[in-house]
Amino acid sequence: MNEYTAVLERMRTELTEELKAIGINDPHNQSDWVAIPEGVDVHMADSDLVADVVEEWDERAALVATLERRWNDVQRALKKIGDGTYGTCEVCGEKIESDRLGANPAARTCKAHMNEEDRLPQ
Repeated sequence: MNEYTAVLERMRTELTEELKAIGINDPHNQSDWVAIPEGVDVHMADSDLVADVVEEWDERAALVATLERRWNDVQRALKKIGDGTYGTCEVCGEKIESDRLGANPAARTCKAHMNEEDRLPQ
């Protein structure tokens, strides 16, 4: 077992719980999460209250997007451990530095390419 497996599995569990608190998982696309509004009454008459709910939903959607990306990165890292490709930079194919993996076990790139990681396809 890879030394990062337990860390990544714990991260996945924590991220899953955070996501479940503010969103739902698409049963047709397991890598997709959707924000859900909290206690919304669609017949609210007060426009200020409606605006507050919409603002909160926007905040939840942004948080879900961030958590979903991290969750998918952890899922990808666990899959790579299983297929023996974990720790390889997706840009240059070189080994990812151990201190980078120690800081972020789900890292997809080496230090030289870490600024490109956000541009990699999900």
